[in-house]
Amino acid sequence: MRVLLDTNILMDYLTEREPFYQDARQIVINCKNEQYEGVLAAHSIVDMFYILRKHFTNAERRKLLLALFKIFTIEAVDEEKLRIALKNESFEDFEDCLQVECAKAVSADIIVTRDKEFAATSSVPCVTPSEFCDMFDE
Repeated sequence: MRVLLDTNILMDYLTEREPFYQDARQIVINCKNEQYEGVLAAHSIVDMFYILRKHFTNAERRKLLLALFKIFTIEAVDEEKLRIALKNESFEDFEDCLQVECAKAVSADIIVTRDKEFAATSSVPCVTPSEFCDMFDE
């Protein structure tokens, strides 16, 4: 199974944000253990580098984000994905649309996100982290 993780899931994991940390941690561990293939959109790395400045030094952010490359496949954001996302008016949030375009490009089976609005507009099935973890506990 190929799974694209929305930026908020990695932020929950990297900042140990409660009450979301445990599910995010389990998903990252399962990706690391190759229970399923984890994918990140390249722009998530850019976003996290900026957002994490409140939590970590420049050097710490670089180290943390580089470590993700050992666990996840990184899908590039290219001109075609940008064009499609800009033309897609069904998404209020441009970044969410880019996540979907990256998921489609890698033939992701599912997107894990906490963003309910995103899930309602996505052409790729979306689940919350807890729903996703429950799928593998059964």
